[in-house]
Amino acid sequence: MKSKPPINPYAAGILLGIVLTASYAILGAGLGASAGPARLTAGLCRSIGSVDGYFAALGEQPLQYYLFWMFIGVFVGGGLTAWINGRAGLILERGSKASRWTRIMLALCGGILAGWAGRIAQGCTSGQALSGGALLLTGSLLFMGCVFVGGYLSAYFFRRQWHD
Repeated sequence: MKSKPPINPYAAGILLGIVLTASYAILGAGLGASAGPARLTAGLCRSIGSVDGYFAALGEQPLQYYLFWMFIGVFVGGGLTAWINGRAGLILERGSKASRWTRIMLALCGGILAGWAGRIAQGCTSGQALSGGALLLTGSLLFMGCVFVGGYLSAYFFRRQWHD
C-alpha cells in the first residue's frame, strides 16, 4: 500500500482546536497527556494490591477519568489512521552519526525525564500549552516560551547526533 501524504499542518491545527473547544464545552476541562499513563499505572498497582503514596491519591477507580480514555483514544486513533494512510510500521529514526543504541538510550532517558517532570509539575507540556494557552493564561504562555528557549539551548549539545 502506498503511503498518503500527511495532513496539512494548518488543517491539523484547526481540527485540534475544534477538539479542544469540544473538550471544554462537553467536559468543562482541557486536554493533557500525562494523566493517562499515571492513571493506567495506578490501575495496574490496584489490580495487584500494591497502592500507596502518589497512586493512592488517584482514587479507588483511577481508570474512570476522561484523560485516561483520551490516552487510549490517542493510541487507537493514531494507529488506525497510520494504518489507513499506509504509514504504520516500526522504524528507528536517527542521524547517521548516532548508533541505534545511542538513539534508543537518548529517547528512553528523554521520555523518563519528561514523564517524571510532568508528574512533579502535576501536568504535561501538552496540557500546559494547549489547555492553558487556549485560555491565554500568563503562566502557560511564559512556560511555552521557556520550553522553546530550553529546546534551542539544549539542541546545541545534541545536534551533532543528527548531522547528516
